[in-house]
Amino acid sequence: MTVLADVLDSQQEEERQRAARALLRHPLLTPARPDPALFALVRRHAAWLADWFAREAGWSLQMDSGVARLRKTPAGHDDGTRGAAVKTRFSRRRYVLTCLALAVLERAESQITLGRLAERILRLATDPQLTEAGVTFTLESAEERSDLVTVARLLLEIGVLAQVAGDEQAFVAGSGDALYDVDRRVLSALLIARRGPSTVAGAGFADRLRAITEDVQPDTEDGRNRVLRHAVTRRLLDDPVVYYADLTEEERTYLDRQRGPLLRRIQQATGLVPEVRAEGIALVDPTGEATDLAMPEEGTDGHATLLVAEYLAAAPAEGRPVPLDELHRHLAAMAQRHRTHWRKTAAEPGAERELTARALHRLTALGLVRMSGEQVTALPAIARYRYAEPTIVGKKDA
Repeated sequence: MTVLADVLDSQQEEERQRAARALLRHPLLTPARPDPALFALVRRHAAWLADWFAREAGWSLQMDSGVARLRKTPAGHDDGTRGAAVKTRFSRRRYVLTCLALAVLERAESQITLGRLAERILRLATDPQLTEAGVTFTLESAEERSDLVTVARLLLEIGVLAQVAGDEQAFVAGSGDALYDVDRRVLSALLIARRGPSTVAGAGFADRLRAITEDVQPDTEDGRNRVLRHAVTRRLLDDPVVYYADLTEEERTYLDRQRGPLLRRIQQATGLVPEVRAEGIALVDPTGEATDLAMPEEGTDGHATLLVAEYLAAAPAEGRPVPLDELHRHLAAMAQRHRTHWRKTAAEPGAERELTARALHRLTALGLVRMSGEQVTALPAIARYRYAEPTIVGKKDA
């Protein structure tokens, strides 16, 4: 009986860890996407997950038969690498169109066509405040129609829309339309805010963003410690690397005192393995289930990113800013060297700029480099890509 109880406890712990990693990777789950088995697992352990995330990170979990939504509030709002993307990163206009589309869907029936969605967005886009901000949308150009299709595909990907019939490209070409079901449960779970955005007025963008996401805690010692625990845990769970230099003095002091118990609780709940170094901490995901951005990765862009990381890690002076032009020249040379197995366009004149931009975006998102204008500075964690010359051990030939 004791052995059976131990096996069941171990199985339950593994299931909870998988469910926690699923929510970290996909904060919004539905029975249909991205994996019905993950949704069922999260639902089975919803009470435990809700209690753990609320206590350790201050994140609430909404769970019902149609959606699981972990309301992840980031520790900071200055990371520009986590934007929406459907094959390509979103532009400013695409973000605006996404907000307008959600506003339309909030008032729409249970089904809507892409054409009707476009018509209603066009009416909302005439708002004088948008015009003053330099945002226009007329659907007259192919680029604008492409932006609308990209927004529709994002909403399909996250489950707000479900395709019933038709095709987006037919709409763009003017030869047809697309029909969607609207999932109101997913739609209502998208916005994460402590306060309604309409209740915040008269401040700049950064202040408004902070106002709708900040946590209100009692001004007591316990309340202050709770704020620090949530801030540090959010960084550890959400950021690929947490550098001590990026923490406030209070956060660093709290982490120094509570590092052992804090990391044990996280590892036990998620299965992520802490890697502690002199400069900071990273949580390693041995399963890859919570990893949304991998490195190394197959393909031309993945190989180019690895080569840039290796080049920056081998820079003569650690922390020396490297000019962007230097990286362009390096990748141009690498494109010629690897032209037989990279995509054909990678060796064309000027292609190294796009390759470099993609590589640096990934390295920045992974906490391996920091950009400042036309300068790139390698961060300590990039040292794992610094390769030494091999040492051959064995008997010499006679």
